[in-house]
Amino acid sequence: MSDEVQSGYVRVRLDLSYDGSEFSGWAKQAGGRRTVQGEIEDALRTVTRSGDVSYELTVAGRTDAGVHARGQVAHVDLPREVWGAHHDKLLKRLAGRLPRDVRVWALREAPAGFNARFSAVWRRYAYRVTDNPGGVDPLLRNHVLWHDWPLDVDAMNAAAERLLGEHDFAAYCKKREGATTIRTLQQLSLVRGDDGIITATVRADAFCHNMVRSLIGALLFVGDGHRGPEWPGKVLAAGVRDSAVHVVRPHGLTLEEVGYPADELLAARNKEARNKRSLPLQGGCCG
Repeated sequence: MSDEVQSGYVRVRLDLSYDGSEFSGWAKQAGGRRTVQGEIEDALRTVTRSGDVSYELTVAGRTDAGVHARGQVAHVDLPREVWGAHHDKLLKRLAGRLPRDVRVWALREAPAGFNARFSAVWRRYAYRVTDNPGGVDPLLRNHVLWHDWPLDVDAMNAAAERLLGEHDFAAYCKKREGATTIRTLQQLSLVRGDDGIITATVRADAFCHNMVRSLIGALLFVGDGHRGPEWPGKVLAAGVRDSAVHVVRPHGLTLEEVGYPADELLAARNKEARNKRSLPLQGGCCG
């Protein structure tokens, strides 16, 4: 599939962050619901004085309602004359137009072959939870989940190790028609900070719908002693949704960073990421 920028247009990379508490997710929706994409596209149209013309954003990873982002990446194709007329003042004008819960931190012409979604080689999320008997610090209530059972971080890390690598994560994903659930989980580790907050770092080449929140739900069940460390791996191997795996609430989740290859590898990665993956056959089974 070709991803060449239309003649007369410039592809612009945006680095941005947002507090997802009051958003109905990233993607524009019918019915007037407030979304991150909608706010930024409206602001772009206004500050570039483009009238009724809309410039559509492509994002590295669509986040659900209530999920935050510190290191989100998107791109937009702008007419060259619009970019030329506004690029030096665009960042400051967006800061003046956007609501306070979303910020664009950088705008620059993207290198050849760049696609915010398909050129990415990994996404890194953090999920934050506390088992403090008193609950969550009120100043952090929109960013940290309260779990009302004591959590054993070592047991959770032992369970997490069994999930690393390339697998079909169908047991931890909300299935979407025509979409693969095969992913490579590169990192899944948890650390308890001095403040008692446990931060789970989750990094993969890509994520299917609800994957991170389902993985955390399974690990919490291990951490509080309801299941053994081997259980999340058994669920993964079974390949079907388990009613005991809860999708934890979205507010503890933040997209922290998106990784891209060197500029000369962007186009190749863009093409590779569009190929639907399958697992190799193992032991004569169905893979």
